[in-house]
Amino acid sequence: MWNVTETARRFGLSRGTLLYYESVGLLKPPARSASNYRRYGERDLQRLELICAYRKAGLTLEDIRTILDRRETDASAVLKRRLIALDREIETLRAHQRAILNLLKTNTIGRQEMITKEKWVSIMKAAGLTEADMHRWHAEFERAAPEEHQEFLQFLHIPQEEIRTIREASRK
Repeated sequence: MWNVTETARRFGLSRGTLLYYESVGLLKPPARSASNYRRYGERDLQRLELICAYRKAGLTLEDIRTILDRRETDASAVLKRRLIALDREIETLRAHQRAILNLLKTNTIGRQEMITKEKWVSIMKAAGLTEADMHRWHAEFERAAPEEHQEFLQFLHIPQEEIRTIREASRK
């Protein structure tokens, strides 16, 4: 017979997890010692071993309960359902992975694919800025951080002559 701490340790669980499994009915209340301590026997350990195996497979506690408590339940049906759900999750993660790789590829190759002068101007106009507002924006940018203003204009892939014109107009 094993006590709570020994049993939890044996299965790599916390004491709280073991008691939780008991409180939700996954584990039957074990026998008690004369001092009223829980004492887990071989049958409890076998059930806990199955619970841990199913948890490692990603099954929910409810699915585990279904498999363990209903003798007529075909565990393979529950496992197949989990496998299908995992396939969907993996495909979603792969889609996320592809999207991140595309973003990294774009950033590595060059940012011109992400934003252009035309796109930037259309965003500014959509935000309600007029030509005069954009001129004030450039003037403030040039006054506060001239080197960063230059870098930003280059980021938009504006030709050098046009950058010179924008920066000169911003200083007036």
